[in-house]
Amino acid sequence: MKIKFKLKKKENNTSARLGEINFNGQTYETPMFMPVGTLGTVKTLSPEEVKDTGSGIILANTYHLWLRPGDQIVKKLGGLHKFMNYDGPILTDSGGFQVFSLAKKKDITEEGVKFKNFYNGDKLMLTPEKSIEIQENLGADIIMSFDECVGWPCEKRYMVDSVERTLRWAKRGKEVHTKKDQALFGIVQGGEYEDLRKHCAEELVKMDFDGYSIGGTSVGEDKPTMYKMVEYSTKHLPEDKLRYLMGVGDPIDIVENVIRGVDLFDCVSPTRLARHGHAYTRFGKINIKNAKYKEDNTSIDKTCDCYACKNYSKAYIQHLIKCKETFGARLLSIHNITYLNNLTKELREAIKENKILEYRDEFIKDYFGGNKDE
Repeated sequence: MKIKFKLKKKENNTSARLGEINFNGQTYETPMFMPVGTLGTVKTLSPEEVKDTGSGIILANTYHLWLRPGDQIVKKLGGLHKFMNYDGPILTDSGGFQVFSLAKKKDITEEGVKFKNFYNGDKLMLTPEKSIEIQENLGADIIMSFDECVGWPCEKRYMVDSVERTLRWAKRGKEVHTKKDQALFGIVQGGEYEDLRKHCAEELVKMDFDGYSIGGTSVGEDKPTMYKMVEYSTKHLPEDKLRYLMGVGDPIDIVENVIRGVDLFDCVSPTRLARHGHAYTRFGKINIKNAKYKEDNTSIDKTCDCYACKNYSKAYIQHLIKCKETFGARLLSIHNITYLNNLTKELREAIKENKILEYRDEFIKDYFGGNKDE
């Protein structure tokens, strides 16, 4: 069954939207944060623990699963849902971010992108067609078009060519996509250039994708530039299709980009920060390794009702992190993902009440005014 999206409400004073995703008889509200399970697992957590945080969609990485264990093996074993024992929706990226993070410009051609398998050194070629084939084999519910993700800053001359290449790749991928139960998204690129974002969005809309992603953010730019990139993209996308901002998960960025019309977010940050002892709280991000928490018998965040906050103290979690015990990373991961899910829940409530701008003001006052750790 293909995921279905319904736009339920638009906020009066902004572009913020309240939506609903229906999948296999289950309903998920948007805006939504999606935890990242790069290799088919959200690091240190079981699927059951991920669900208990309030999560719906999980993201997995096409490029990495292609290398290990291999998309054919996942297909043979029943697809990602059975392989990782997760019955909720799964989204896979296309490998486009690896173009930004791993490939050199000389390796990017009209055909696709050359990579080196960093496990065994084999030479690989990822094309739009191959990306779709891998994602079909993995069996995700939402899949992405293969695109070129370009870093910031980027000269406009190169970005013009890159956008046209991304559009050609999107068309090629759509032509070979055969699984009718998968939603295929096009990805809007164009860097910080308003005319290129507009052009890319409008051309993708003509191709009639099931939803649209906003790519090329969180690649080195400052926050005002990111917000402009999002605005330049969302205002040219259809209101009845999902909008997904790729790789963005900083709390203030979620708030600001919900205001700009984004429905879905993902980021590795909640689990990555957890492994290094950092936790989100209503009053800012804290470093649990800070000496002042050594004898602190209170929870990470008194306003949070996650498993970690209900059962364990900062002092105990600090002990676990300093001793490199995996349980510490698990507890902080549970908390951080729960925090972002609660944040999007509060944003949804603010949209319902047409108070999103007031919510942003209160959020900034609390998050940036209440903590001196960072």
